[in-house]
Amino acid sequence: MTSIKEVTHVTEIDHLDGKGNGRAMIWRESDRGSNPRKLKLTIPQTLIGESVQVVIEDSEKRRRKVMFEEILVASPERTVAPCPHFELCGGCVWQHWTYEGQLKHKTEQVKNALLSEGFDPELVLDTIGMDDPWHYRNKMEFTFSIEGDMGMHEQGDFRKIIPLETCLIAGRNMVDGMLEVGEWVKEFGLKGYDKEAHVGLLRHLMVRESFATGEMMLALFATETPDGELASAVENLVERITKKFPNVKSLLWLVNTDWADRTQSEDTHLLAGRDFIYDEMAGYRYRLWFDTFFQTNPKQAQKLVDLALEMGKPKEDEKMIDLFCGVGTFSLPFAARVKELAGIEIVETSIESAKRNAIDNDLHNTTFLARDARTGLDEMHDQFGFADILLVDPPRCGAGGRVMRRIGRSQPKRIVYVSCCPETFATDIAELLPFGYKLQTVQPVDLFPHTVHVECVALLELEK
Repeated sequence: MTSIKEVTHVTEIDHLDGKGNGRAMIWRESDRGSNPRKLKLTIPQTLIGESVQVVIEDSEKRRRKVMFEEILVASPERTVAPCPHFELCGGCVWQHWTYEGQLKHKTEQVKNALLSEGFDPELVLDTIGMDDPWHYRNKMEFTFSIEGDMGMHEQGDFRKIIPLETCLIAGRNMVDGMLEVGEWVKEFGLKGYDKEAHVGLLRHLMVRESFATGEMMLALFATETPDGELASAVENLVERITKKFPNVKSLLWLVNTDWADRTQSEDTHLLAGRDFIYDEMAGYRYRLWFDTFFQTNPKQAQKLVDLALEMGKPKEDEKMIDLFCGVGTFSLPFAARVKELAGIEIVETSIESAKRNAIDNDLHNTTFLARDARTGLDEMHDQFGFADILLVDPPRCGAGGRVMRRIGRSQPKRIVYVSCCPETFATDIAELLPFGYKLQTVQPVDLFPHTVHVECVALLELEK
C-alpha cells in the first residue's frame, strides 16, 4: 500500500472568500517531471497579509481546504478569540480579527460590489459598528446531536454538533435558558435526532428574546408529541422553566417529522404562556411567533429604521409602498409619517402579523397584501396607486431584475433600498439607472459582528 506523502509549505493569504476564510496559492513540484502545478488553498481563521505554514497531502487536487499549522507572520489586526468554542463552532468566523478590522473590511466589501457595477465607491460611508459587539442576537437556533448534546454545527460539517458551554453572540438570558434545557435533556436521558437514519426525538431548540420587553420564548422541535411516555419529562420541563425563568412568556413544543432539517412545525403544543412574545422597535410593538422573521440584532436594526426614515424623508401628503415588508418593521414607523402605506410580502403569516401589528399600534392608514413582489406591485398599483416613496428590503438573493424594472417604471420620487447582500444590492440598483435614478448615498451597518455579513441602507432619487 502506497503511503500518502505530506509536504510542508509556506504561503501568504492574499484575500478572503465569501465565507470569511483566507485564500492562498502554492506551487507544487510534479512527480512526472512536468511544470509545477498550482494548488489553491482555503485556510480558515487567517487574515489578509499573514504568512502561514501548512501541511499538504500530495495529490492531484487543484483546490483544498486546510487548517494552518503555524502563523509565521501575523496580521497587526489579529486578536485572541474570547470564545472557548471558536476554533470549531460555525456560529462565528472572525473572532480572531479586531472589530475595527472587521468594520473596515465590510466597508471595502460594499465599495467593491458597487464599483463592479460602475458606481462611485466614494458614495459609501464608513460602516456603523456596535459599541459592544457581543451578546447582540435576540434569536438563536441550537441543534441536538444524536447523543442529546445541544450546540452549533461544526464549521464546514453540518453532521457534527459542537456542544456549547456558552455563546458570546446570543443574549445572556438566552444562553441561560439554553443551558437549562440542555441539563433537562441529560437528566431524562433524551436522545437527539439522527439526520441520516431519521430516528430520534429532539431536533432543535429555538430561543427568542426581546431586549426591549424582556420576554423570552423557548421552542423545542421534536419528532413526537409531548405526551404518553414523555409526559412526566415535559411536566418537569414546564415546572423548572416557569420557576427559574419568569421572563419566559412562551414555552412551545413543536412536532416536526419532515426529513428536511428546518425549524418548522406540523403540530404546535403550547406548554406554558402564549404562543408569541412581544417585542418593540422604534417605539412600536410587535408580536413575534416562532416562525416570524424579525431583525436579530435589535440595536443595529433600530439604526436601519432611523437611516431609512432619514433618507426617505416621508411627508404627510405622500403615499408609500414597502416591498418585502415582513411583519412591518419599516412599515409602521413610515405609516405614522405618510398619508397611506401599502406593504407587500409573499409570506402570508407575516402579512397577518403586519396587519395585527398595525392595529395594535393604532395605525389605520395601512394596506397589506400577501403576494410575490412582481404581481404584488402590479396589483397594488391598480388598487392603491403609485407611490411617492418605495422601500425595498429583499432577501439575500436580491429583488431581481424584473422587480427592479417594475419599480423603475412606476417612477417613485425616492427609493430606499435596505440590503443584506452588497453584491445583489449593486446588481439590483443598476437596473434603475435607465429609468432616471441616481444613487445618492450608501450607509453600511454591521448587524452581525464576527461574521461576513453586512447590511446597508441606500437612497436613490429620481432626477428630473
